Amino acid sequence: MDALILVGSFIVLIFLRVPVAYSLGLAALAGAWWIDIPFHAVMIQIAGAISKFSLLAIPFFVLAGAIMAEGGMSRRLVAFAGVLVGFVRGGLSLVNIMASTFFGAISGSSLADTASVGSVLIPEMERKGYPREFSTAVTVSGSVQALLTPPSHNSVLYSLAAGGTVSIASLFIAGIGPGLLLSAVMMSLCLLFAKKRNYPKGETIPLRQALKICVEALWGLFTMVIILGGILSGIFTATESAAIAVIWAFFVTMFIYRDYKWRDLPKLLHRTVRTLSIVMILIAFAGAFGYIMTLMQIPSKITSMFLTLSDNRYVILMCINFMLLALGTLMDMAPLILILTPILMPVITGIGVDPVHFGMIMLVNLGIGLITPPVGAVLFVGAAIGKVTIENTVKALLPFYAALFMVLMAVTYIPAISLWLPSIVL
Repeated sequence: MDALILVGSFIVLIFLRVPVAYSLGLAALAGAWWIDIPFHAVMIQIAGAISKFSLLAIPFFVLAGAIMAEGGMSRRLVAFAGVLVGFVRGGLSLVNIMASTFFGAISGSSLADTASVGSVLIPEMERKGYPREFSTAVTVSGSVQALLTPPSHNSVLYSLAAGGTVSIASLFIAGIGPGLLLSAVMMSLCLLFAKKRNYPKGETIPLRQALKICVEALWGLFTMVIILGGILSGIFTATESAAIAVIWAFFVTMFIYRDYKWRDLPKLLHRTVRTLSIVMILIAFAGAFGYIMTLMQIPSKITSMFLTLSDNRYVILMCINFMLLALGTLMDMAPLILILTPILMPVITGIGVDPVHFGMIMLVNLGIGLITPPVGAVLFVGAAIGKVTIENTVKALLPFYAALFMVLMAVTYIPAISLWLPSIVL
């Protein structure tokens, strides 16, 4: 009955179109009232949830990504990817995936990735003879990489939701393997389509122009070196690397590229603060919701339920995958990470799955949800930029869904994809 009151009130509020963050907070209060917990104890949990030093990484990484996205970085990364792979048949689709790989490693956001890369490449791909639906599908599916490769904001959220038992640095490093695998699979699929549908070859860029493009792009790409190099060398923590990334992004955008106007900076900061306020409210209320769940012993009950289904870890992981895929199509990624991680953590530790490995499984699952209707935020953004209907975009996405599912299965059942690099460098 306890779980019914807590979860039921949350679901009812969602159906009443109350924002997710406030639904979590009100459901926590309902659960506290039901089990006779003072409301001030809930308020303490709300305040405590956002009083953690590691949370500073989120606003800094979001700000660094916003500065780079609006300061001409995406255009230069697209040009750089064109130098590397643009000359082969179907080269622009490969450029799209590779640009998403580079930009995702700077922004850490699928939405930013889709908006920035898509606004540059979807019209260009159509102009060169690619169907607009295919161009949109490539852009949307390629943006899932940003959720895996550092500096993924969602890795920070997972670390927070796991109670700090999983370090942000280990999640950042673990995401490199799955991210590169996803990129390789997407590019292979694009090459297959290019050969089958006879998509055009790109033009070889003259050496002098190519060198200029590479030099311009390397200023922005050095952000990745700062983030990963600083963490791995021990010069600074993942949170401190986010602050350094902001300084570097500001320097490159305003003094090297100089495409962005100083008078537009206040507007950029305002948009960033608005985005962050929503995220922080969500984290605060999710902390209270998780606190009430723990008092009601919901995580342990769900662990017992999974273990009664089977004692085989592979079967349990498949059940969890299907559950995450289904929920990912119905809710946004951040609240699901914050709600489900405390529930599923006892389950996966009970069957001997490494929490870092499970973090990658969760991110891939929920990343697929972001590009799947009915609540796929990245899908909607991509379709809007590509000026294509959701129905046509989903139809074009079907082979990409299959490829993403293959990547999910590989990440789930081959732990080394996620864990080999952290075991070497950390």
